[in-house]
Amino acid sequence: MAKKKPEVKLRSWGVYTPLDPNSKELPQLIKMTRDIPCELDIEFGYIVNIKKAKNRKLQYCIYHPNIPDEDGNPLPPFDGEVYIKQNDWDFFIGDTIWKPVENKQGPWRITLAIDGQLIADETLNLILPEG
Repeated sequence: MAKKKPEVKLRSWGVYTPLDPNSKELPQLIKMTRDIPCELDIEFGYIVNIKKAKNRKLQYCIYHPNIPDEDGNPLPPFDGEVYIKQNDWDFFIGDTIWKPVENKQGPWRITLAIDGQLIADETLNLILPEG
């Protein structure tokens, strides 16, 4: 029997309260925007709601804007996978800015896929404040 096609809805995107890795609670939206201030410790990303996909694999990937590693080479994309926990599931995917903030500006592309099929593809632009 063919698997049901998942239903995916982008619920919010932008700046959020800090993610607590020890909590089941998602971060709270502070400001809905695709232009993110490039400031230390700011939490940004998006929340999707996924239905009809319980126990399937969700792959995520965050493409950084050529942030150099300790040797000056661009960091590879940050990726991984999780299992979808329920049939009506909200998932936050995002990142936080770390020092030095100056090299974090630019487009950050964040994608989600289920079993290799792209379901979300958003780009957030990190902008250094003027002054």
